[in-house]
Amino acid sequence: MLREAALRVTRPRLAVLAAVHAHPHAETDSILGAVRGQLPAVSHQAVYDVLRALTAAGLVRRIQPSGSVARYEARVGDNHHHVVCRSCGAIADIDCAVGETPCLTASDDQGFSIDEAEVTYWGVCPECVGAPATR
Repeated sequence: MLREAALRVTRPRLAVLAAVHAHPHAETDSILGAVRGQLPAVSHQAVYDVLRALTAAGLVRRIQPSGSVARYEARVGDNHHHVVCRSCGAIADIDCAVGETPCLTASDDQGFSIDEAEVTYWGVCPECVGAPATR
């Protein structure tokens, strides 16, 4: 994947890419922890730099729901959306509601050539709905 994206294959890049694949929607600190399991001496800055390069190359996608830190996922290129739990912050992927890319057909595109849409659904996840209220 790295070579196809014209990126050099390095141990930090491989480790970060593996961490993003293993932990969808993880924030940078979680990715750093996973990478340090393989490469204990890797710096926080190195992980940031790799995430930036992987995002720019289209190998990972950066999302940042309102009120949340940036998160990364390996599911790219399919214009899927997300649902976020208002209680615990859990994030899950949601495919387009109808058809292949219905969200790309805006009611008025204002002359833009639209190639991507970001939709975030908000609610409460099944675990939080079933959890007893605490006082």
